[in-house]
Amino acid sequence: MQKIAQEMHYSETTFITSEEPRSGGYDVRVFTPGYELPFAGHPTLGTAYVVQSQIVGKPAEKVVLNMKVGQIPVTFSYRDEAPDVLWMKQKKPTFGKTFSRERVAKILGLKASDIDPKFPVRLVSTGLPFVIVPLTGLKAIKGIKADRTGLARLFKETDTSVILLFSPETYSKENDLNVRVLGLPDVIPEDPATGSGNGCLAAYLVKERYFGRTSIDLRVEQGYEINRKSLLLLRAQENPKGIDVNVGGRVQFVASGEFPA
Repeated sequence: MQKIAQEMHYSETTFITSEEPRSGGYDVRVFTPGYELPFAGHPTLGTAYVVQSQIVGKPAEKVVLNMKVGQIPVTFSYRDEAPDVLWMKQKKPTFGKTFSRERVAKILGLKASDIDPKFPVRLVSTGLPFVIVPLTGLKAIKGIKADRTGLARLFKETDTSVILLFSPETYSKENDLNVRVLGLPDVIPEDPATGSGNGCLAAYLVKERYFGRTSIDLRVEQGYEINRKSLLLLRAQENPKGIDVNVGGRVQFVASGEFPA
């Protein structure tokens, strides 16, 4: 599976390992060329679409995927008979340690004042952990010059390989937040679209009352700095049992092929 992921020249490749539902869901494994992931956002949306269109073969309100992190339900909205927006409900978020603005700013090649002092730099996970960093605006987003050695130390300390930075200032006025997601150059230097990371961000925004309320419904732009623009939709709400996180996106069938046996 790792070899196939390498041949696909992409960071994440999913494998549907059951054509019939098991315990109400389809078995799915997600691999990069280097390792297996417990969860990944965009592959979840794309895989649910493939299950609906290629296996179920008819419109479906919901497809459940059995992933390493647990069952992830994906619901469908339709425009005519074609899927429009898919929504995945992520696992309940967990919140980890916080980090000093000064340390993180140095790693990112920024000033401490570029990180919003009203909110913490915090580790958050909805199945895959991300370090979430609140920046003050697009000037900070554009000015990032990450130190590879510093990032590697931070990732080793947090058992992750990605850091999500967000700004309340956006390129497109219709969007609510701008996001950049960075990793190590030999893994993935920058991700243009991150469903799992934005799920962590949604949980963070509610937990920290970033918008002053216990629920959000947002449009998030990503990939602008590497000219691969993407849009994600976030919905999250706090309740007595925790924070419910839903990430939405649009999908389309692009191409298919066969690997030799």
